Amino acid sequence: MSNQTAIIKAVCISEKKGQQKHPVASIHLRPSHGIDGDAHAGNWHRQVSLLGQESVDKLQKKISIPLFPGAFAENILCEGLTLFELPVGTKLRVGTALCEVTQIGKECHADCAIRQQAGDCVMPREGIFAIVLEEGEAKAGDQVTVTEIQ
Repeated sequence: MSNQTAIIKAVCISEKKGQQKHPVASIHLRPSHGIDGDAHAGNWHRQVSLLGQESVDKLQKKISIPLFPGAFAENILCEGLTLFELPVGTKLRVGTALCEVTQIGKECHADCAIRQQAGDCVMPREGIFAIVLEEGEAKAGDQVTVTEIQ
């Protein structure tokens, strides 16, 4: 893997599970919790979701509706790192927080708002999920840096 750093394009939250997220100015990440104010926060293995802009761009070429940050219910949209190639256990510095990759991809539920609107969803194939190890903040323009690969 040649590039070990990505730039955060957007940080997003949603108040309810199963819906698209919306961009916010910044997010606060907490260990054993995830992102303050996000519906997916909690003490479980998918506290934070990350998706590459490259994955969104691939799908955007195939569909006519515009895809905006948060469209795939990702918390962090970033560019410059092939996220889904990172092995589980990889540690990432996300803004000032430290996270650990816990899952690559996920099952997509049939009634997913994103799949209904776009006809496809990249999160099951190319999204990654992480837990928060060290508290911190992240915003658009910050970096996501691989600090340790398992």
